[in-house]
Amino acid sequence: MPYDSFNRRIHYLRVSVTDRCNLRCVYCMPEEGVPFIPHSQVLSLEEIRDVVRTAADLGFDKIRLTGGEPLVRKGIVDLVGMISEIEGIRDLAMTTNGILLTRYARDLKKAGLHRVNISLDSLDPEKYSRITRRGRLRDALEGIEAAREAGLFPIKINTVILSDNDRTDALRVAEFAREQGYQIRFIRQMDLQAGEFWVVEGGDGGDCPRCNRLRLSSEGILYPCLFSDKGYDIREYGIREALLQGVANKPGQGVISQNNTFFGLGG
Repeated sequence: MPYDSFNRRIHYLRVSVTDRCNLRCVYCMPEEGVPFIPHSQVLSLEEIRDVVRTAADLGFDKIRLTGGEPLVRKGIVDLVGMISEIEGIRDLAMTTNGILLTRYARDLKKAGLHRVNISLDSLDPEKYSRITRRGRLRDALEGIEAAREAGLFPIKINTVILSDNDRTDALRVAEFAREQGYQIRFIRQMDLQAGEFWVVEGGDGGDCPRCNRLRLSSEGILYPCLFSDKGYDIREYGIREALLQGVANKPGQGVISQNNTFFGLGG
């Protein structure tokens, strides 16, 4: 079982399967988009499977698939099936904006996905469209319902509180979540370059003394911390050594990152 130098048990691997997304949320990506990683550099499904298998051999038992938006990754259902067959993985989850869940929820559940976190920042259709820049609230709500019907429990709703600290929308989303039997997570807007981050309300993200995770980027860089530029290329180090280096060099707390992005590594 891997422990870091601060005696934290590291057993949670967040895997970014793509840096691409079908939305352009104001707190995550510029409206015009960004230069995406060439397909030739992105990890194959088989490479991701091998990373997860090696991580499981080392004692990792919790996997979360993120993006970008993981459901735009070709073969995502097949990947879920590959990972679900790996011995030792007890928790396989995904963070998604929910837009494509009406298409994929049932197949994801059948392939072995346990649960989902779904981003929902407002229940006002106009404001939702403004925040996401191209999304429709109806599609997100239908995606949440599709996850419920497929049995992807527990469903957790991620709500970002923008820097103006206006919680009106967040509280309405929280009321919706409670009425529907979903769990709510409040995430204050963070800034990687400025090193501004907070503990997620209702979750454990941002709680450095309790941090138990490593992050794998879609091009194969293993990061001990989102708020750090130190990373280990699994193709250069080899998967096992990159994982061990990630655990051994995990910082006591995040500082800043000049290179990482939320759309590249997930939140």
